[in-house]
Amino acid sequence: MQSRWQRLKNLLREQLRLLLTINPSDRRWQMPFAAALATGLPLFVGAWFDRLDYGLVSSLGGLVFLYLPATPLSHRMVTLMACAFGMLACYTLGLMSHFFPWTKVPVLIFITSLVTMVCRFYRIGMPSSLFIIMAAAIGMYTPLEVMEVPLMVGLLGMGTLLAALIAFLYSLYVLRLQAPKPVEPLPPASFDYVVFDSILIGVFVGLSLALAQLLQLEKAYWVPVSCLAVIQGASLRAVWDKQLHRVIGTGVGLLVAWGMLLMPLDKWSVPLMMMALCFVVETAVVRHYAFAAIFITPLTILLAEAATLGQGSASALIEARFYDTVLGCLVGLLGAVCLHNEAFRRLLGMPMRRLIPARLKGQTVPTGD
Repeated sequence: MQSRWQRLKNLLREQLRLLLTINPSDRRWQMPFAAALATGLPLFVGAWFDRLDYGLVSSLGGLVFLYLPATPLSHRMVTLMACAFGMLACYTLGLMSHFFPWTKVPVLIFITSLVTMVCRFYRIGMPSSLFIIMAAAIGMYTPLEVMEVPLMVGLLGMGTLLAALIAFLYSLYVLRLQAPKPVEPLPPASFDYVVFDSILIGVFVGLSLALAQLLQLEKAYWVPVSCLAVIQGASLRAVWDKQLHRVIGTGVGLLVAWGMLLMPLDKWSVPLMMMALCFVVETAVVRHYAFAAIFITPLTILLAEAATLGQGSASALIEARFYDTVLGCLVGLLGAVCLHNEAFRRLLGMPMRRLIPARLKGQTVPTGD
């Protein structure tokens, strides 16, 4: 009993240490500022034309700025434009699945698996597939008519174009201050890391959405997003630490969001608040994830709900987002347990390997990373 109690105390002490640890960062302030412009400027345009809902769609496309790598200019822009295309395609599929609710889960599984494969094959760093899948999930719960689909896709596309322009100007400036990182050659892609893990992640993200639909959660887009954010840890311990940080940060962030929603927000204060939140998040996320999650929560609530603020109870909205987060984190933790369990991987990995064409088996590395 004493040894168990000692192990428990050591575990709690380690978790407390991780929660209080602030990581060093060499990120310049210009990067969070440019990210804030990419998400905030579309909202100001929408407010000018009294269509904040349109501005929010373009602002969602502005999140693609966060995929900008610290490499030479040519590689930066090619990577960013490829991510913009991926976000645009996934958002379109999400919008289309809105008209056929029974397709939401299979479409989300397909999108998540495919985008995760591409991000892992080309070694796209954080946020990896997160914001691309978030755009698709929000699209699935966007109320619209069929003829409005091209309009929404165009609005998101304009947001990604503005983000690319801001990224180009930002890169011209920042590359004068510091040398870019070299473009590392892509390591050999393994079946386990690129294919097996991606499909398993996609299945559990789809499972989280299926559970949300089974529980009849309204606008359950945040459940698969929370699941994806948690399940992508490099190890089971990393997944657990990230889940703990996310739940604690989200809990505090919901209180911040609740106080924010009680304020008399108008069409001009929403863009300013979005830019301030984005600046804080991108400054803090590389230093302390739980602290950043405090501001990620109100940011995402504004991003998805700002057009309908004042039409419902703020308390009900906050409560719904809390349940969404807890459910998504629990499914993400379950998925991570399966993902990092060798017996489970062997059980499902062998049948999947048999699907590989014979002519490609010699090109596939059979071991995981």
